[in-house]
Amino acid sequence: MSLLPFSACDAGVRARIRLTPGSSADRIQGLVEDEAGASVLKIAVTAIPEDGKANAALVKLLAKSWKLPKSDLRIVLGLTDRRKTVEIAGDSDVLMRRLTDWLETIA
Repeated sequence: MSLLPFSACDAGVRARIRLTPGSSADRIQGLVEDEAGASVLKIAVTAIPEDGKANAALVKLLAKSWKLPKSDLRIVLGLTDRRKTVEIAGDSDVLMRRLTDWLETIA
């Protein structure tokens, strides 16, 4: 299993997500392994997957958790899928350190 759900990219960092919409609460549930053996963040949101509501709730939750502006986050893969890739704009070295430190707080 790849240990981190994050990878550096030209624009900053990408995060692999497994989203569960229609949950009882908005929460980050931790790390899980996907079908390919890669580590992904398992996240639940109360919003339903209709008209982008669940995607918007995901971005809002991540921005709050990571203490970043929502405008720095965008879903680049999986707009209509539970498996998503979220791109975080910024300096990849700084973001990787920050996100790795954050990951330790949820483990």
